[in-house]
Amino acid sequence: MVPAAPAASALRAARRRDRRVYTHSHPVLFALLAATRRRAVTRIGGAVLVHDTEPYRQALTRIPLDRTAAGTTGGAARELSSGGTLFDQEGTGHRATRRAVADDLGAVGVERLRPVWLDVLTRRLAPLGAGRDVDLVPLARELAGATVRALLRTTGDPEDIAAAAAVRDHLPGPRPPGAARAAAAATARLEALLAPASGEATEPALRAMLAVAAVNTTVAALPRAAAWCADARLWEQAADDRLRPALVGELLRVTAPSPLLPRVAADDAELGGCPVQAGGRLILVARHAARAHDRLPDARHPAPLAVAQLVFGAGTHACPGARLARAQLDDTLAALAPHRPTVLRARVDRGAALPGWRSLTVRAADARRSSENR
Repeated sequence: MVPAAPAASALRAARRRDRRVYTHSHPVLFALLAATRRRAVTRIGGAVLVHDTEPYRQALTRIPLDRTAAGTTGGAARELSSGGTLFDQEGTGHRATRRAVADDLGAVGVERLRPVWLDVLTRRLAPLGAGRDVDLVPLARELAGATVRALLRTTGDPEDIAAAAAVRDHLPGPRPPGAARAAAAATARLEALLAPASGEATEPALRAMLAVAAVNTTVAALPRAAAWCADARLWEQAADDRLRPALVGELLRVTAPSPLLPRVAADDAELGGCPVQAGGRLILVARHAARAHDRLPDARHPAPLAVAQLVFGAGTHACPGARLARAQLDDTLAALAPHRPTVLRARVDRGAALPGWRSLTVRAADARRSSENR
């Protein structure tokens, strides 16, 4: 039996809830992006905002970018280390580092890691079957921390790893005075937690930045995707092995865990008719490039892969963890689907750099009906 298509009203309700992670945590930024999104490329002060799909892709694949500039992902990595962390590299150095992590993030590596997060899902979601509530944010934190521990073959406690990696100042963007010092201290704690168990040659800074990227995007994405399924009544699709892979792609597209990619041009260029000067700041709006703002998720008619995958970037610097992210969300939805959970309470994380929930409490549909009938 083919799962029924979700009602448009349910999809709109899901979108309204998801918008809260932007409007409650980054209201000024969200308002600015919403006000300018009808223009493919536009200049605001000293920055060029890139909203449309093709200019976004061109900015990542055709314009030389300064990978070490302050306020960018590579710049954040460079500030906290001596460099060489994949995020701040170009050319042969980047290719060599990317190859060093490819095995662990490829198909074989993901299958090696899968039992780790399946164990977390089984244990953390067991209360749903007993009619109890579950907060999906702590689940996502443990899942992310346990995966990082296994990925980097270390012995640190998963929740300690997740807490250290979630420090906001690890991520690109403007920082208040004194933040760099605090971020350096946090990175030292994270590197200590990620010390290899034995014989691991990966640079400490690279290990720390991989952990930061994995933890923050996972904790942002998984609860938001689950809320979409609950509010839009997508659990039948999540339970369908044929539809779930497409649903995963669509949910990652509409949640866009890293909605903005700050970059700096390394040379003069032009985007969508807008001149870009060397040293000029680019704000690449992944959320809009992937059409998250105006195309609702549809597992039967998903967005083209070339559009959906833009939430992971594009070109040689695209996120190497895309396969891992898809596998984790696929297994999370498969584990939740039998319970058909509904959202009881949701609280926005106002202190996180990536839009997400501070808590998202769910209850199995049967348990909720039973409670209401008492």
